Amino acid sequence: MTGQLSFPRQHARTQRFTLGAPRDYAVSPDGARVVFLRSPSGTDRAQRLWVLNLNEGREFAAADPSTLLAGADEELSPQERARRERSREGSAGIIGYAVDSAVELASFTLSGRLFVSELRAGTTRELPARGPVVDPRPSPDGRYVAYAAEGRLRVIAVDGAADGHGDRALAEPDGPEVTWGLAEFIAAEEMARHRGFWWSPESDRVLAARVDESPVRRWWIADPAHPDREPARIAYPAAGTPNAKVTLAFLGLDGARTDVTWDTERYPYLARVHWSAAGPPLLLVQSRDQRAQRYLTVDTETGATSTVHAEEDAVWLELFPGSPAWTPDGRLVRIADEGGARKLFVGDRPLTAAPLHVRAVLDIGEDDVLFAASGTQAHDIGVYRAWFRGSGDQGGWERVGERPHPTVSSAVRSGEVAVLSQASLERPGVRAEVVRLAADGSEKTLATIGSYAEEPVLTARPRLVLAGEREIPCAVLLPSGYTEGDGPLPVLLDPYGGPHGQRVVAAHNAHLTSQWFADQGFAVLVADGRGTPGRSPAWEKAVSRTIGEVVLADQVAALHALAGSFPLDLTRVAIRGWSFGGYLAALAALRRPDVFHAAVVGAPVTDLRLYDTHYQERYLGHPDEEPAVYATNSVLTDEGLSGAADQHRPMLIVHGLADDNVVVAHSLRLSSALLAAGRPHEVLPLSGVTHMTPQEQVAENLLLLQVDFLKRHLGMA
Repeated sequence: MTGQLSFPRQHARTQRFTLGAPRDYAVSPDGARVVFLRSPSGTDRAQRLWVLNLNEGREFAAADPSTLLAGADEELSPQERARRERSREGSAGIIGYAVDSAVELASFTLSGRLFVSELRAGTTRELPARGPVVDPRPSPDGRYVAYAAEGRLRVIAVDGAADGHGDRALAEPDGPEVTWGLAEFIAAEEMARHRGFWWSPESDRVLAARVDESPVRRWWIADPAHPDREPARIAYPAAGTPNAKVTLAFLGLDGARTDVTWDTERYPYLARVHWSAAGPPLLLVQSRDQRAQRYLTVDTETGATSTVHAEEDAVWLELFPGSPAWTPDGRLVRIADEGGARKLFVGDRPLTAAPLHVRAVLDIGEDDVLFAASGTQAHDIGVYRAWFRGSGDQGGWERVGERPHPTVSSAVRSGEVAVLSQASLERPGVRAEVVRLAADGSEKTLATIGSYAEEPVLTARPRLVLAGEREIPCAVLLPSGYTEGDGPLPVLLDPYGGPHGQRVVAAHNAHLTSQWFADQGFAVLVADGRGTPGRSPAWEKAVSRTIGEVVLADQVAALHALAGSFPLDLTRVAIRGWSFGGYLAALAALRRPDVFHAAVVGAPVTDLRLYDTHYQERYLGHPDEEPAVYATNSVLTDEGLSGAADQHRPMLIVHGLADDNVVVAHSLRLSSALLAAGRPHEVLPLSGVTHMTPQEQVAENLLLLQVDFLKRHLGMA
């Protein structure tokens, strides 16, 4: 029974309460169908493909993995495993799908096999594709499916032999390290570009990425628990080393090929590709230092490119979901920083202004743009509409959905019908509603999509506050039932604290783990200092070249600022974190032992030269050009490693041995440096675990072991 489970077990078994919740929506242009994924229970990892028929008011499963695989376990190719790791996908079954323009046909893979579902009828069948299939996508007219397989980009006719095409390769690799139609490591890990090909609106050709990884240095990821197995060989572009060479080509169904040309030396990063009926293919390309980028249109006949907009920034240029794109009448839609605010633009005209901080473009209609943004409070992320012509407020904006409570919201829309997903502090999970957003700005709820996600066995009670002169967004969580007479509590800082990692949000489930730690006897503080998203461009870019110093300073400032308002025992302060949070925890223990008395350091980046190009060079520059910046911000070159013995602080270092993002060498080098400096510490290696920790027993015991370590070293009973 759910009520008999401990929170660590439930949290692990439900994959952080995401299983059973609907996700990944598509809405048909006629407003008749909503397609989505959902597993059949809050503990079942296998996602099914569902259809909600709005006209009939009924919901049905169009594809069930257990039926399609006849009960067999999934078998994943190395390419598919890599895609799931880059997207942090821990579930199973149908973890993604693509649809044609009418949302009549969906394609997806299971065990490297290709399936298509007729969404009106709810029937699914397998196509005889040459696998293992990766990322299949139907043509807009629904007649073909293109997919990647063994370095090739292939196309297969849905009816088996339309126009005599059958199943054949559109592009073959012309080198041992060349692939077609897949996103390279950097694009998938850092640019949020997870695809490598795009259909033409006429369904007669594909614009495909050719990736040559031969310049990229090779690393080896071994599993010490299985010395009989060969190490995995991966191409990893560490800071300062060569990237993969990425180009594009038009591949016609008739066999024609036209290469796309732009200045790849000056702009080597292919960050975004957009191709719709509203205009020619649109590319966003970046310079390696990410201080310059160009919006390019592509001539579909010659492959030549032309600049339609150029941007430069003295610090860096951020990338955004859904941007760039075209309006139906051919105007450029983009998000850009101007005058201290992050704004939404159509053409040269800004549609928004402060205090809105635009985060993503969600959909572009005939008259308006649907987008996500923060308002005056960074923790409140809403869905908004801004009009660029026609009806409505003629350039104004308004919020969509639940009011007045703060939320964390997103939306998927087609025509007037949208699926609005909203989380709040008042309830667990996410509520998904199908709404009609009329041209006059009115809203009408049409249906609610049910969730099978489990109810957490505890309730999070965060207090969202602003700390200190910088007004650092914070969440403070005290033990359930705490009263003032209980006295001050040992403190646990529980941050991520870095770029693209906002933790202080108006969503109940985001604070569950912090609440559980609080219920073990801690006052838990989560602080989003400078560098975290959602507040302003200047706030995010304040970490440039001094990321370690700035993020640590803001954690300390938040702690001291709140000590007068909350029962914080500053003689017993610990910190825990994973990934960037692990880096921050290590910095805290080594650089500020006067403040922190113990640290749990999970999967930390310690030697900054060992992390990837696009991320590390954005914040620190090129290591060959700015070596002092890397040394100053690195954990391993910190003077604290050789400090006095009485300044030592206990440290638990945790790392997955199969991590191909933050490789275990980071933690091994930290451990070696600590040992050489005579500093005792604990190391917990996780065999077979990647940068994610989806394994139920691992995820559960990690929480329990952290509490044990913290209580021991903070002198708690």
